[in-house]
Amino acid sequence: MNIVVCIKQVPDSTHIRVHPVTNTIMRQGVPAVINPYDLFAIEEALRIRDAHGGKVTVITMGPPPAAVALRKALAYGCDEAVLITDKIFSGADTLATSYVLASAISMLGKEQPVDLVFTGKQTIDGDTAQVGPGIAKRLDLELLTYVAKIVAVDQAAGKIQVERRAEGGVQLLETRLPALITMLEGSNEMRFGTAPDVFRAARAEIRTWDRNSAGIEDIKKVGLKGSPTIVSRVFGPTPRDEKAEQIAFDPAAPEVATAALLEKILADSPKVAKELARHQAGEHAGARHE
Repeated sequence: MNIVVCIKQVPDSTHIRVHPVTNTIMRQGVPAVINPYDLFAIEEALRIRDAHGGKVTVITMGPPPAAVALRKALAYGCDEAVLITDKIFSGADTLATSYVLASAISMLGKEQPVDLVFTGKQTIDGDTAQVGPGIAKRLDLELLTYVAKIVAVDQAAGKIQVERRAEGGVQLLETRLPALITMLEGSNEMRFGTAPDVFRAARAEIRTWDRNSAGIEDIKKVGLKGSPTIVSRVFGPTPRDEKAEQIAFDPAAPEVATAALLEKILADSPKVAKELARHQAGEHAGARHE
């Protein structure tokens, strides 16, 4: 199988700071890492390759230093890497990013048809979860989002079956290939890179594509020109002044502590108390009706 994994190099969220004057994220001096959600996509792609054969190509759009993230992916076991970099791509929002990545995947497909495309469910610096679906739409791929488990891959029939996390439960879905899958966190456990893969990653040649190599046909759709999204302000959460309140209770009588806690919550939250009373009244009315 020919599998492509889209990853992104992002600033380590534990070190992110917001500029007090410009209200923009300060990236200088902040270590960069592979987007954590993308690691689940890499691992799942490697598992399918190990079971069914083929290769895994990892791609990213970003400045030249993003090659570090690609080498890390190679060290995990990915077979090839492509860095899509061009000054004209700078300032891209999710719409422009999906256009560039879709174009690059299309170029890879000319070398060998692509069966599966993996992404993480979202990135920690943007949190939009839009790039994966955007790529699927542009390439007319079947889209499976928030996938928690790959159940089965039938390469001969050209089908894949997955479990998708949904509101209120889990969906078991089957669709045809090629498809794009966005993986949920916790869906697998990232393997450790083997020594041979680590050495191979260190000396591997990373293919570097500019706008022409990536097959960009319309430069008005990339970078700032192709990005209608406007970020008016970025800010950190406002610190809360109130402190946590401790409630002492007797371990031998937890029901008393529970009752006291509920009483306090209802006293401090009149809306909750009102809604609870309304709900209870509805239940009583339903019981009388039965």
